[in-house]
Amino acid sequence: MGMTISALAKAGGVGVETVRYYQRRGLIGTPDRGAGIRRYDAGDVRRLAFIRSAQGAGFTLDQIGELLQLDAGQDRARARALAAERIAALDGKIAELQAARSALERLARQCHASQEGPCPIISAFDRDGVTMVSGSG
Repeated sequence: MGMTISALAKAGGVGVETVRYYQRRGLIGTPDRGAGIRRYDAGDVRRLAFIRSAQGAGFTLDQIGELLQLDAGQDRARARALAAERIAALDGKIAELQAARSALERLARQCHASQEGPCPIISAFDRDGVTMVSGSG
């Protein structure tokens, strides 16, 4: 006897609505109602685990859908291409985060170096003379 959608969701570490969303996206099948209730099996648990693992690697749901459609023995080139796209996106994000870290380090050094004038950290986030950090509210 299979598991209910709530048991599947629990096994996958997600909520029931997430499972339903994946079903609407075509990532997980929707079994027929047997005796009025849908039952899921170990294959559904594996598929849910695959989706969550691929999301952890940063793949989009569209890319995950494509990965799920690929034949593990025949479509290696496309799987590599999808991985290369993801690696390039990660490299871009890493560069962006490193630049943000460097800028914040510079601002922190400037703030520490002098007690005169406005704090460089706060001033950096000030737009049109209106400070984005407020003491009220």
